[in-house]
Amino acid sequence: MFVSVRDKLREIVGASTNWSDHVKAMEERKLLQSFLAESQKELPPRRMRDSYIEVLLPLGSQPELREKYLTVQNTIRFGRILEDLDSLGVLICYMHTRVQEAKMSPLSIVTALVDKIDMCKTSLSPEQDIKFSGHVSWVGKTSMEVKMQMFQLHGNEFCPVLDATFVMVARDSENKGPAFINPLIPESPEEEELFRQGELNKGRRVAFSAKSLLKMAPSAEERTTIHEMFLNTLDPKTISFRSRVLPPNAVWMENSKLKSLEVCHPQERNIFNRIFGGFLMRKAYELGWATACNFGGSRPFIVAVDDIMFQKPVDVGSLLFLSSQVCFTQDNYIQVRVHSEVASLESKEHMTTNVFHFTFMSEEKVPLVFPRTYGESMLYLDGKRHFNSMSTPVNLRKDYLVEP
Repeated sequence: MFVSVRDKLREIVGASTNWSDHVKAMEERKLLQSFLAESQKELPPRRMRDSYIEVLLPLGSQPELREKYLTVQNTIRFGRILEDLDSLGVLICYMHTRVQEAKMSPLSIVTALVDKIDMCKTSLSPEQDIKFSGHVSWVGKTSMEVKMQMFQLHGNEFCPVLDATFVMVARDSENKGPAFINPLIPESPEEEELFRQGELNKGRRVAFSAKSLLKMAPSAEERTTIHEMFLNTLDPKTISFRSRVLPPNAVWMENSKLKSLEVCHPQERNIFNRIFGGFLMRKAYELGWATACNFGGSRPFIVAVDDIMFQKPVDVGSLLFLSSQVCFTQDNYIQVRVHSEVASLESKEHMTTNVFHFTFMSEEKVPLVFPRTYGESMLYLDGKRHFNSMSTPVNLRKDYLVEP
C-alpha cells in the first residue's frame, strides 16, 4: 500500500522521517554528485518492464485504511487518489533510473506535469480493494513520461477506473540542475506505439503552449464567440456598450470564485523537504470540487484532469493561496480553473506555483457562465480549449461516484 511506497522513496533518496534531521540528510546527498552521468550515453538502456510496478490499496481487506479515503457519501476521495498517483509516479521513475553501485539514488526526481487523467465509467467503492500499476513509457534526456492505471475489484475481477499520464524530470542530488537519465528501448510493437505516443504528447504540449492566450491572440472563431457573448449581455432597452445584463439561467464569471489559504507545515513535505506535489493537487482539487458544487447546486463528479504544470516548488513554511473559479460550462459540464500562489512568511511577494484544470459533471444541467471583462474572456476561451481536449465525454451514471 502507499505507506510502503513513500517509505521506499525515503529509503531511495536517504530522506529523514524527522524534520529536525532534514538539513543533515540533504548535506549527505551532496556526496552523491559523483554518481551522476556526464551524458546519457554513459547510462545503460532500460526496458519498460524494468520500471513496471503494481501496488495494492487494500480498502476491502484492511478496513482501518478506509477512513482516510472516505467521503460522507460513502465514496472515494479523489484528492487522496491524486496523492497516491504522484507518489507512485516518482517511484516508477526511480525504478527506471536505479544505480546498482549506489546505496541511494543520486537523482532528485520531481513531478513536472500532470498531462492527463481520464476517468472511466465505473463506480468507486470504499469497501473494495484498489490496484495501481504503471511504468515509464517515454524518455527524453532528462525527462520521463509515466503511464499509470487504476483498477478496482468488482467480484473476482479488477475493472479499470482511470488512466493517468505524468511527466517527471530528473535533477541532480541537490535538486539544483538537470541530470541525465537512462534511455528507454521498446521491445514490442505495443511498446513502440506507447513510445511514439509519448513523442506525440510532447509535440502536442509544445503546440498547445505556443498557442497559449498569454502569447497569441484568439483565433477568428474564438473572437466571434466572445463577441456574440458580449452582444447577448447588452441591455436591449439602452443603446450602450456599458449597460450589461445577464441572459436567463446565466452567471457572471466573477461570481463563481472561491478562495482558500493553506499554511504549509513540515508534515506535508516530500522527500526533498519541499511541499509534496500530491498535497497541492489534493487541496486544489477539493477547492475546485467545492466551486463546482457551489456553482451547479448539486453534487459534481470528476471527469478529467489535465495540464497541471508545476512551475515553482513550494517551501515548507510558505503561505499557499488558492483561487478557484468556473471558466466554462456546457450542458452538465463545469470546467474549473484553480490558480495557486505562494508567499513566504517574510515576504509579501506572491509567485504562481501551479494552474490546475478540472472537468466536472453535475447531476443537473448547470447555468451558463459569462465573462464581463477581456481578461475573463481569455479565461473562458482557455477553459473551452481544455474542455475540448477531453478524450471522451463521459455519460453520467448513478454508479459513477468519484468525489473529493
